[in-house]
Amino acid sequence: MGGEKNAKGDEKAKHKPTKLKRLSDHESAAGDKASTKNSAKSLKSTEKTHNGRSQMKGKTPKKDSVKTASSPSEAVKQEQEDDDFTTKQRGLKRKRIKDEPMEGPSHSTATPSSSSKRKRNQHRQEEECDEEAPKKSKKKTEKTVKKEEGEHLISKKAKKTKTEIEEAKQLKIKKKEEEEQSRWRWWEEEKYEDGVKWKFLEHKGPYFPPEYQPLPDNVHFYYDGKKVKLSLAAEEVALFFAQMLDHEYTTKTVFRENFFTDWRQEMTDEERKLIQDLDKCDFGELSAMHKAKVEARKNMTKEEKLAVKEANQLIVDEYGFCLLDQHKERIGNFKIEPPGLFRGRGEHPKQGMLKKRIQPEDVIINCGKESCIPVPPAGHRWKKVQHDNSVTWLASWTENIQGLIKYIMLNANSKLKGEKDWEKFEVARKLKSRVDDIRNQYNKDLKSKEMVVRQRAVALYFIDKLALRAGNEKEEGESADTVGCCSLRVEHITLHEKLEGNECVVEFDFLGKDSIRYYNKVPVIRRVFKSLTLFLESKKAGDDLFDRLTTSILNKHLSALMPGLTAKVFRTYNASITLQQQLKVLTNKSDNLAEKILSYNRANRAVAILCNHQRAPPKTFDQSMANLQAKIESRKEQLSLAKSELKEAKKEAKTKGSDPKLQQLVERKKAAVQRCEEQLLKMEVQATDREENKQIALGTSKLNYLDPRISVAWCKKMEVPVDKIYNKTQRDKFAWAIDMTEEDFEF
Repeated sequence: MGGEKNAKGDEKAKHKPTKLKRLSDHESAAGDKASTKNSAKSLKSTEKTHNGRSQMKGKTPKKDSVKTASSPSEAVKQEQEDDDFTTKQRGLKRKRIKDEPMEGPSHSTATPSSSSKRKRNQHRQEEECDEEAPKKSKKKTEKTVKKEEGEHLISKKAKKTKTEIEEAKQLKIKKKEEEEQSRWRWWEEEKYEDGVKWKFLEHKGPYFPPEYQPLPDNVHFYYDGKKVKLSLAAEEVALFFAQMLDHEYTTKTVFRENFFTDWRQEMTDEERKLIQDLDKCDFGELSAMHKAKVEARKNMTKEEKLAVKEANQLIVDEYGFCLLDQHKERIGNFKIEPPGLFRGRGEHPKQGMLKKRIQPEDVIINCGKESCIPVPPAGHRWKKVQHDNSVTWLASWTENIQGLIKYIMLNANSKLKGEKDWEKFEVARKLKSRVDDIRNQYNKDLKSKEMVVRQRAVALYFIDKLALRAGNEKEEGESADTVGCCSLRVEHITLHEKLEGNECVVEFDFLGKDSIRYYNKVPVIRRVFKSLTLFLESKKAGDDLFDRLTTSILNKHLSALMPGLTAKVFRTYNASITLQQQLKVLTNKSDNLAEKILSYNRANRAVAILCNHQRAPPKTFDQSMANLQAKIESRKEQLSLAKSELKEAKKEAKTKGSDPKLQQLVERKKAAVQRCEEQLLKMEVQATDREENKQIALGTSKLNYLDPRISVAWCKKMEVPVDKIYNKTQRDKFAWAIDMTEEDFEF
């Protein structure tokens, strides 16, 4: 009798590691504690499981690995990544084995009949999972790890019950419904006449940055190796430079010269006499102090971060909202920009200059006559208070670098911003009915003997066909050397009679807005080519191409052709019409969701290329693509496994005949294969999308040049959720379009 027990124990020990491996990945591990006591080997394995799951993963049982992979390493990989088919199956299998009635004299004796029955039961249970199987299995695995290691680790966060999760879900839905009900549906109200934007406006004014705090006693500035105590004004500007010591800006000659000039203006007479050379200045201790503060902010405790967040929220609550026609509206930029050193875009000639601190005496307040006028900070007064309801800004001031007027405006999802967007796209839609006449007109003007008319016609041709910006008029040396259509110079274009199989090719190469390079080779009609040849005669590289034309002259001509028409309207029209046309060509209603979104992004990409909306590839692009590719390879392995399991299930169903349970198993396997194929396709589409758009900025055109009604109509027609195209902020911005647009909308 004792020998029989020992034999059974030995047989049990042989199979035990396989069972324990399954148990280590699931909550059912606790259910077999009694059986594990009979084997020292099992106890050792269990101890390893408690102390570190990685040890067990490195010793995958050979019997299991032979069934699912060609090598132990592949088996380990499947355990870690195959959530759909491996982890879930083991959990169900173990549960079934535990609950099923025992056959034979002993449960521990693995007879051939009981083994084959367990195998059949495994096949029946393996694919009892729904569409959310991958997510559920991951959660289950994580729960098991924490449960098994509970003796050694204290859980930091309590698990939510199903009831709590459901309550949170319902609360979120309720909050969303309340937000929707409280939303101001201004687009359903009658519009004010005679240019009136609002009838009541009340706000608290702008929020000013805190005053400068002197350096601590242990931080010093040095000049020519000697410690120097600076005046507060000079010390503050010195700190601005110190904060940028690690940036390439502080190595640029223009930046350093501009900074030193403006810094000396903030110094006292004694400081100016002493400090004559920037190279002799030592900002090291100031820079070190700044870095220490940055690190301290990074290393704040959770409580400290929460305190900062709450303090910031109090500021938002007080200054971040206004009352517009008795509706609470969010203000976009309610904070006055703090002082600092001007950087600019590209090689800006004014980089390094001091952006001076804005005082209340510099600020004009705009509010309603019946409203409470904002109170200025103590000891100060406003430059002016006015009540102009024909403008949409709340406060304004003039910055000292370029003399530009800065405004405090409402948030992008406000009524005033929404109305402006709506009007902009409606003007662009009107152009659709007039564009053929305008094109005929500028084609006739290409033959004109008046140089200004001919130059205007060529410029319009470029703006229409290439969506070029008109280009602003600016004084030389006041900004970076960026140009638009009307400010092109001879050096920016090259004419080719023949190039790459095309005739009459114009090669463009210049810096556009934000110093983004525009490079393009474009075949043009013969009349335009001849006109350009004429414009280039007797001109040097730095001369204006359109020497008789300005942006003002061009826009004046356009407004005569159609009220409200400008060069920018042409750009908006061409962007929107291109999106609509591309969506019709690229999208099929039979495509799945991932393919439809890829088609939308490709249509958006065509617009971004037209408008020259470029960006530098993200720094993490290569790593994120490598991670995505690894997931794709893993999913391919899972698909291969799923297909082989389907093949086995079909074979067994064919052998056993019309067994309903086996037929159900086949259907589950089919569903698993289909689900895995869909997930693989989604990942591959995502990889394609990322690669195509790594240097293209889709957001600029989507938010500024594309009529949102085109996208909303496409979503409704193609049954694509709007939140797949617009995020929460963008949906708030375009709430008017989402609410009013039907699927048959045409731009």
